[in-house]
Amino acid sequence: MYTAQGKINQDALLEEYLPLVRRQALALQVRLPPSVELNDLIQAGVVGLIEALGRYDPTQGAGFATFASQRIRGAMVDELRSRDWLPRSVRRSARALDEAVRALEQRLGRPAGELEVAAELGIELETYHQLLSDTNSGQLLPLDELLQAGMEPVDERSELDAPYSALLEREQRERLIEAIEALPEREKLLMALYYQEELNLKEIGAVLGVTESRVCQLHSQALARLRARLR
Repeated sequence: MYTAQGKINQDALLEEYLPLVRRQALALQVRLPPSVELNDLIQAGVVGLIEALGRYDPTQGAGFATFASQRIRGAMVDELRSRDWLPRSVRRSARALDEAVRALEQRLGRPAGELEVAAELGIELETYHQLLSDTNSGQLLPLDELLQAGMEPVDERSELDAPYSALLEREQRERLIEAIEALPEREKLLMALYYQEELNLKEIGAVLGVTESRVCQLHSQALARLRARLR
């Protein structure tokens, strides 16, 4: 939308894209513990939307909706990171889980079963399931973070770095696709339903025939396998 002077009408765009902020907040909230309020995510997303309005350059080719979506989501994730609400003990357990999966799958040459991972960690299966539930609360857009680890935002890269960064991102994506293909079938289906079909936990549980809490556990387990392979 443009004014009579050919400039972007920011007020009109802000009003038009506020529903997008809410949709992104709802999509992110299902991945987080109940302590995270929807309104907090929406407020952070509005900040990202305002930032997008100020930085958008229509001459660069990207549509505003795409540009704004990235900024909105980034602002929400930054807000969550700033809280650092995941206990250190859970972070340590998550690292131990990743290491156990990595070591097991290297030795076995195949995806490790839950009983095998629990035995590797020296804990009971029930305790292992609780660990998966706890660590799931610490996953924020994990596939994106696996791809973007150590990389600068696209629009802040220098022109000289852009070809190398694009190559690096493509290689990372290829590795991630290979890692997903190596997942057990149920976990592979879960990832597809979650990230491609964008189903929520309840809907995925209905497809898989399990509870929402079990979906969270399987999701954590799949992420541990992906991190192990990508490292």
